[in-house]
Amino acid sequence: KSTVGKLLFERLKPKHPNLVLLDGDVLRTIWGDSLGYTVDARSINAARISQLCRFLDAQNIHAVASVMHMFPDWQDWYRETFSAYFEVFLDVPMDTLASRDQKFLYSDAKAGKTSNVVGIDIPFPRPEKANLTIGAPDVLLPANEIADMIFEHLPAPLGN
Repeated sequence: KSTVGKLLFERLKPKHPNLVLLDGDVLRTIWGDSLGYTVDARSINAARISQLCRFLDAQNIHAVASVMHMFPDWQDWYRETFSAYFEVFLDVPMDTLASRDQKFLYSDAKAGKTSNVVGIDIPFPRPEKANLTIGAPDVLLPANEIADMIFEHLPAPLGN
């Protein structure tokens, strides 16, 4: 998600100087990452990101937000609150996530070394209202091709 978000941001930025990139992992670092990863902590983090996006939207600043989001209530709130909202669900198979596991989250969770891993011991509710879902086999394409697919589906004036 981070790589695809960055590539999409780079594609959009020349035409939209009022665009920022928000990455969930980077924001956790900025905020001191003191919350942890329990469902309650993830909810607080979702609220932080949501309010930051509302703050930016009020100033006519667009955002590409690369976050793993597991709270349908917030997703509904975005649709009601933001001047424009386009949700993309990258439906990556669990075995692919595990094979790309640079932080060893999935392998450590499966080995019982860690907990609070979405998809392992925290259920992930599939987004029901995503504007675009990219699943297998397309989600297995190189990140730049996935970013291109998203760009092609963005509504005007952001996309095409």
